[in-house]
Amino acid sequence: MLPNSASALTVFRSPRYGTSVSTPVNFFLGCAVWAYKGWLGDLYPPHSRQADFLRLYSRRLTAVEGNTTFYAVPDRETIARWVAETPPGFVFCPKLPRDLTHRQLLQPAIAGAGQFVEQMQGLGDRLGPIFAQLPPHYGPALLDDLTAFLTAWPYREADLALEVRHPDWFREPHAGALTAVLQRFGVGRVLLDTRPIYDSPDDPQLQSERRKPQLPLQPSITAPFGLVRFISHPQREYNQPFLEEWGTLIDRWLRQGVRIYFFVHCPIEARSPGMARYLQHLFEQRGVPIPPLPWNAFSPPPAQLSLFH
Repeated sequence: MLPNSASALTVFRSPRYGTSVSTPVNFFLGCAVWAYKGWLGDLYPPHSRQADFLRLYSRRLTAVEGNTTFYAVPDRETIARWVAETPPGFVFCPKLPRDLTHRQLLQPAIAGAGQFVEQMQGLGDRLGPIFAQLPPHYGPALLDDLTAFLTAWPYREADLALEVRHPDWFREPHAGALTAVLQRFGVGRVLLDTRPIYDSPDDPQLQSERRKPQLPLQPSITAPFGLVRFISHPQREYNQPFLEEWGTLIDRWLRQGVRIYFFVHCPIEARSPGMARYLQHLFEQRGVPIPPLPWNAFSPPPAQLSLFH
């Protein structure tokens, strides 16, 4: 089970919303992308046009991880089209470009990060937290460089979440030092949960996702929001114990006023939306205070949803 220390909520600095943690209780659910043809007949009606995928996606799920910005920054016309195709309340959580986060140091990327944030302002109220994924070689020895980058972040324009992948960030005293600096600036911790694909029998279909690091999960909240990346097993039963833990944590955090952005990945990408929908209904069964999923307005929910006892 996850540690009880995650239950405590501190008052965090959040320049974009003021210093209070009393932000609206909300829960956003989605996948990493929207332009996946393998979702035809499941998330999307059969024979849907690829040009309609974002419009359809945003009326079924409530957020997208925005992995596309990791590889290329969209122009203003593209961003305007994204806004026009999505309803109010839908959010994009763009990933900082790898050209910025995967240099040796972050300080040289400060100007580029500012330009990226400025470009993302075109999303308006569709803009959720931007998240920075640091490479495995970026370790605690670079804490001063990280602190300088976080100091320069334009918090009034965009929230920031951080994913670290160097193993030493998860060991003391470095884990405590990272938590302190994230809390100081109101930066969210990206909670990457790869346990379902590692704590399960070997399976060839898991090899692609097992390229993701096997790192400890430290489920603590360091900002008025949290961002979860759940790497699910293709077979639902292997996800059950981890979903039970997440249901407990998310219920607690939402009742404390924390916003949660939850993204589901699956080694078999065709199953990612269905796994997200399954998670939604399991949480609903458990009484977690999450909003209804728009997808249910188009088709009935899955029938067998009694994994929680």
